[in-house]
Amino acid sequence: MNYHSRKLLKLNLAPWRMATVGGLLLAGLTVVAGRAFYLQGLNTDYLQGKGDAVSNRNLTLPAHRGQVTDRYGQLLAISTPVESLWARAADLNLSADQRVHLARVLDISPAELAKTLTRKTRGEFSVRRPVTPEQAVKIAAMGLPGLTLQREYRRYYPAGAVTAQVVGFTNVDDKGQEGVERAYQDWLAGRAGERQILRDRHGNTIRDLAPIKTAQMGGNLTLSLDLKIQYLAHRELAAAIEKHKAKGGSIVVLDAKTGEILALVNQPVFNPNNRQNYKPDLMRNRAVIDTFEPGSTVKPFVAAAVLERGLFHPDSVIETPDNFRVGNKLVHDEHHHPELTVTEIIQKSSNVGAAKMAMTLTPQQHWEVLHRAGFGQLPGSGFPGETAGRLRDPATWKPVEQATMAYGYGLSVSLLQLTRAYMAFANDGEVMPLSFLKREPQEIVGERVFSPTVAREVRAMMETVTQEGGTGTLTRVPGYRVAGKTGTAHKLVNGHYAPDRYLASFVGMAPASNPRLIIGVTIDEPSDGVYYGGSVAGPVFAQVMAASLRLLGLPPDAPETETKMTENAVSARGGA
Repeated sequence: MNYHSRKLLKLNLAPWRMATVGGLLLAGLTVVAGRAFYLQGLNTDYLQGKGDAVSNRNLTLPAHRGQVTDRYGQLLAISTPVESLWARAADLNLSADQRVHLARVLDISPAELAKTLTRKTRGEFSVRRPVTPEQAVKIAAMGLPGLTLQREYRRYYPAGAVTAQVVGFTNVDDKGQEGVERAYQDWLAGRAGERQILRDRHGNTIRDLAPIKTAQMGGNLTLSLDLKIQYLAHRELAAAIEKHKAKGGSIVVLDAKTGEILALVNQPVFNPNNRQNYKPDLMRNRAVIDTFEPGSTVKPFVAAAVLERGLFHPDSVIETPDNFRVGNKLVHDEHHHPELTVTEIIQKSSNVGAAKMAMTLTPQQHWEVLHRAGFGQLPGSGFPGETAGRLRDPATWKPVEQATMAYGYGLSVSLLQLTRAYMAFANDGEVMPLSFLKREPQEIVGERVFSPTVAREVRAMMETVTQEGGTGTLTRVPGYRVAGKTGTAHKLVNGHYAPDRYLASFVGMAPASNPRLIIGVTIDEPSDGVYYGGSVAGPVFAQVMAASLRLLGLPPDAPETETKMTENAVSARGGA
């Protein structure tokens, strides 16, 4: 029996089925051929685009970040070009020897490098940002597949720690994280550009094709800081903290006429050029962000409040007993004086006298004066994180709280906020808006807080603080009249005032005949046995003020051999 005679092997298919299958195969081939003709002959852009997607890349061109300078053009922040090492996961194929060699160049262990290179990602990722110029040369010479060097910019701060907490710093992506760098990020950053490049299958650049978008450089920024004053404030503050074994401190130097911040320094500090082992606490701008109870530095505002309403005059005599009872609290002075004039209350920093003056006011009247001076409000510097301090609603005040607020307890301020408030006494009752940027005098519009008469009278009282018999004799500056107020406050710890932990402060101005500079100083927790504001913060003020006045070339307004009240101060006290 042959093959054709076997019935089981016969294939009996209907003719229509054969025709159907053949037709379907022919139709499929026709569709494929038509599609191929369409893509390769008519719509060539599609396949070209797919090919370009593999070989062409849009390379981001980082923008050059704008410079930051002081008011005289001294560089405070500048961007320098650096190389960074990037990897493309799909093309990364390094041998064991290449990995060991690369780890040696990067000065890391092979295990650490392996952990970085085996990162689970589909696109590009950074291996090291930045690399040193020497490392970049060695890596480029190795020609490693999947690894590329990209041009970026790294921020450098010429003044280092001296301006760190004002200028701030940027992160690895060159974005501002703190300080001025953060506050003016949009202005400084500029706009990144793009350029199309051709790469081979190993990720190496073959050809630079065409620019897509040109990078736009960021804007430059001129700060109000005077770098010379900033340096001397930094030096004097550091010396005082070391001398008194203090925990830290701050200084603010203001131009009384413009509201410009000429210097702002905190201790401790950090170096923004080396942040490998930094602590976030060191980056905090304490003078702007931290608050404290101002102590006796708030007493001039109580005096201004009672003078403004005609309740007292500078020579009005007030009985100041050993103890003054308010509710269940006794207010007392370190040094007893049976009676003092309003001027002497400020000069000798009498808590009893200040409390008795405050109790002649209603809580609303007392609050209004402090509120107008800026307490309980943001100082308006524009610095990230600036604080408004704490000034409670007067409707909630108890009599004892009003009394303690008269000598600086029960409210809180920042040093910048307190120094700004003293502008009301320096500018005959006007407070200028604060600025970290250099400004022109004609741009400034002040806010009236006190009448010119009241401001001059209080300034005259504060001038007696620096004279014999006052609490601030160590704040005197040869050749210049100085007005200011000392402050010594117990620190609040766990809800209680610590008997041996203090914050010493002094805020003052010069030349007192027509103040140009206002300087606020705080020393946190001096521990060498000296803690009064006049003894700890006062000498720092004197050194910084003396050097600053000379740098600005301001003419003296008093003989160098003596410090006394002039006719202007005497007339402000009513001719006494």
